[in-house]
Amino acid sequence: MLLVLDLLGVAVFAASGALAAVHARLDVFGVVVLAAVTALGGGVVRDVLVGVTPPSTLRQWPYLVVPAVVALLVFRWHPAVARLRRGVQLADAFGLALFVTTGTAVALETGAPAITAALVGVITGVGGGVLRDMLLNEIPTVLRREIYALAAAAGAAVVVAGDALALPQVPVALVAAVLVAGLRVLALWRRWNAPLPQA
Repeated sequence: MLLVLDLLGVAVFAASGALAAVHARLDVFGVVVLAAVTALGGGVVRDVLVGVTPPSTLRQWPYLVVPAVVALLVFRWHPAVARLRRGVQLADAFGLALFVTTGTAVALETGAPAITAALVGVITGVGGGVLRDMLLNEIPTVLRREIYALAAAAGAAVVVAGDALALPQVPVALVAAVLVAGLRVLALWRRWNAPLPQA
């Protein structure tokens, strides 16, 4: 079940990357590459940081096939997918929640200190989007608008706190995921952004 949820998160992030690539007028190869980077980038960085080499997503074929298939579907039917933007954003919120909680848990299992595990969890969630924006020569969205990294940090903190208190992993992960997704959806609905410097 965890694999299915993880691949669902990969698919959602791949769709986000593929749409950005189509918008940037990349060719089909560029669309596939950007989709894969967006979907897998955070997990690859996580594994490198905690010493899992080669990264787990590069050792299991579904993690490579899913982003490629999603990218090709988006490339072919991007006008229809673009109309589902709100749906993609909603799914992205749940993908973020899943990646943050699992990323933090994986880091804790390797014996990483609490603050390190929380940072690794946040990087797992936002890393793919940052790499996507950098490849498109843009300032990463997470650094300039929307409550995204803050939601990720809140979820990672819950997972770390639950581990420190020796609470059961599954309920803690569920609470953390609901918190991340809830904050993200609320920020989209209310159009919340982190504060900017005054002019």
